[in-house]
Parts: sequence; C-alpha cells; structure tokens
Amino acid sequence: MNKLIASALVALFAVNIAHAQAPAAPAAPAAAGNCEAQAVSKSGKPLSGAAKTASIKKCEGGAASAASACEGKAVGKNGKPLAGAAKTAFLKKCEADAAK
Repeated sequence: MNKLIASALVALFAVNIAHAQAPAAPAAPAAAGNCEAQAVSKSGKPLSGAAKTASIKKCEGGAASAASACEGKAVGKNGKPLAGAAKTAFLKKCEADAAK
C-alpha cells in the first residue's frame, strides 16, 4: 500500500513539473509585449503600477481605444443604444474622426 501511495505522489509531482514547464499561450498580441518593454521611466528604470498601466494603454492606443470609446457613444436621441445600420454608420464615422 505504501508503494502505491509513493508512486502516486511521484506521478503527481512529475505531472506538476511538466505542466509548469509548458509554454503559456500568448494572452495578447506581440505588440503588447513591445509596449511593455517600452514602459520605462526617463531614468531608464521599468515602470510599475498605475504608471506602467497608463504607459501601456497609451502605447497600444490606436484603434482599440477608439473603438471602445465610440461604442459607449453609440446612443440615439432617446437615450437607447443604437443598433444595426445606424450603429455601424455611427461607429465608422466616430472611428474615422478619432483617427484624424
């Protein structure tokens, strides 16, 4: 019985090590990693906390932030969210204006 328990523990340990060494799937595109590498202070030290988050957000900026900002503004005169062709047209115009 002791051999069975010992072999089970060794197997679990081996599986745990193998799982820890498996490469993780990239959570974000390569550009996000580049933005993270650029998040350094003027003195050359890596940023942390809110400063790092703001720096990465500014670096990524572009279409992603414009699209999310425009989504929130897609509201009709009656206060209800736009839908269908009206929403598509509004988002297209809003994103084009944001790109200027």
